[in-house]
Amino acid sequence: MFGLFKAKKQIIVSPADGDIVNLSDVPDEVFSQKMAGEGIAIFPRSNTFVAPITGVVTKIFSTNHAFSIRTKGGLEVLVHIGLDTVTLNGEGFKRLVKEGNAVKVGKPIISANLEFIQSKGKDIITPIVVNYEREISIKSDKVRTVREGDDLLEVLFK
Repeated sequence: MFGLFKAKKQIIVSPADGDIVNLSDVPDEVFSQKMAGEGIAIFPRSNTFVAPITGVVTKIFSTNHAFSIRTKGGLEVLVHIGLDTVTLNGEGFKRLVKEGNAVKVGKPIISANLEFIQSKGKDIITPIVVNYEREISIKSDKVRTVREGDDLLEVLFK
């Protein structure tokens, strides 16, 4: 009874080392206009992208440039490595798990050759967006540098 008015929360950790970028500053309307969901982005400094939450891998795009994980509670997190990287047709990306795998926070999901991706003229900025069937609010700290596994976002369920 005492917990009725307390909002539940979920911490989403950084899937890679990098610098935080506001989603509104991502040079892609789908992300900057939050058409794909609310969230944040990072400019990655490491080639391995890990699970930002514990859950089930619901989707790994055939080109391995993006993946999503859903928690038991229904929160879904999408990690989209780079912009317009789908046109690389999987070059520079390696899948480390399969769709349907249960994963814990920190489990490596995708390996990406960031130097190769940039050499092909692609922006490596990586949006991390969340979706949920009900209303949520998201909190994050100021612009900063994060390490893989650092708290990135706090999702509050209303």
